Amino acid sequence: MSSYYLDLIVQGALYALVLFSVITWVLILAKGVQHYRLGKRDKQFTRQFWSASTLDAASALASDASPKSRLANVGFAALHVSESGDASSDLEHSWDRQELLERHLRQQIQKEYQSLESGLAVLASIGSTAPFVGLFGTVFGIIHALGAIGKSGSAGIDVVAGPIGEALIATGVGIAVAVPAVLAFNFYVRRLKVTAAELDNYATDFVNLAQKNGFRVTRPASRAVPQTARPAGAPQQGAYA
Repeated sequence: MSSYYLDLIVQGALYALVLFSVITWVLILAKGVQHYRLGKRDKQFTRQFWSASTLDAASALASDASPKSRLANVGFAALHVSESGDASSDLEHSWDRQELLERHLRQQIQKEYQSLESGLAVLASIGSTAPFVGLFGTVFGIIHALGAIGKSGSAGIDVVAGPIGEALIATGVGIAVAVPAVLAFNFYVRRLKVTAAELDNYATDFVNLAQKNGFRVTRPASRAVPQTARPAGAPQQGAYA
């Protein structure tokens, strides 16, 4: 293989590692901003929720796009569905009040988990493959150095310095890219588990409060579902699909 192609392979590995590094830091910053904003909104909503005088008053709280707020909205919507007169009109609403509430809360927790989990697979992939990409460039850098020695018949520093230098750089860059990706992945996985546990605890508290309230909540005017024209004889749909 000619030295041109060997150089091209080593440089390609370096460019790939630079791209991995850019993606890693973009994800680190994006996930950091995401967790910071959601954590701040969750704390604010939690204070407002537990400061409400009744569960009916808590259902009137404005949504602030936080995970707990969305979870509460889904819970209240499930309670409103269970109060509709056609609760047994289809399989979707054939559950009893508690089962319907727990089912919707569990589904929403899974959605929140998936949203927070986005990007972590990329970090894990970069953290596990970057050292091997660097090693790939290192191998071809050494091959280039050996080829240069064979052509010149000498192993002087002026012959091997360039190829060996590129090989070592590829190894170093691969490690430098992998370390932040692995550390960030472990950190955000830990944050994800903590958030998921908080949502599970909040869902349990919500079900207990709903049980004390007889699984009945008055629908606030702001949450009223607009009535749309339906064909005669068509069953009325619940507030939550």
